[in-house]
Amino acid sequence: MARTPPGAGGGGGRAGVNGYDTRAAAEKRGASWLPGRPASRLASALTAAAALAAGCATSRPVPAPAPPPAVAVGWREEGLASWYGEPYHGRPTASGARYDMHEMTAAHRFLPFGTEVEVQHRQTGATVRVVINDRGPFVAGRILDLSRAAAQRLGALAHGVVPVRLSVLRLGDGMPTAPCWEVQVGAFAQEANVLRATERLEAAGYRVRLSPAGGGLTRVRATEIGDLAAAQRAVAHLAASFPGAVAVPCPSLAGGGS
Repeated sequence: MARTPPGAGGGGGRAGVNGYDTRAAAEKRGASWLPGRPASRLASALTAAAALAAGCATSRPVPAPAPPPAVAVGWREEGLASWYGEPYHGRPTASGARYDMHEMTAAHRFLPFGTEVEVQHRQTGATVRVVINDRGPFVAGRILDLSRAAAQRLGALAHGVVPVRLSVLRLGDGMPTAPCWEVQVGAFAQEANVLRATERLEAAGYRVRLSPAGGGLTRVRATEIGDLAAAQRAVAHLAASFPGAVAVPCPSLAGGGS
């Protein structure tokens, strides 16, 4: 991307940009990154700590997530929003849709895919409407990862991370009828971390699938899980070892390449 905020690295939370720690720095500390999208940026599944740049708060460990709350139209959440652009443009998201940084979309940790939310910049009052089609960000305090277009409209490009309030306008169906789901537990730059995650999954009785995530990362997924309900049970089962684990459609349903 053309613009790089001082102290950041580019445009988004996936690869050490827009207030996110770099993968290299995270791996150097022994931390790992969990992309909520293919080639995407979820925070550490094994040790989880991210240094926030470009005016962000001091880094702190990410606690194991609480069970997602029951949501309905009108449900609200407050926190920080970041954004991402290149090099993820054109790559598959966790929902299966190809990421288009020019579309009004966002990543959220648990809202069903297809959910439409209104996002308000709490400092300026500016608002945008986006559709949830990806997973993330898994960094303490952050609730939303915006597309570049949404961040631009909200006035968040220069700052990288801004305080927001989101309100659910319409709930998506979350692809509940997709027949094949996996559980992504992490994406790692160091082979030792890939091996460690693989061994933990195999010890827990899961078959493992590895795939490249771009930027030198390797995704680690528990595969041959079954339907969405089975994947959600697996996420709960793996929560202690992989607090950022997330259910994702199998690659054949996600347009390949994931």
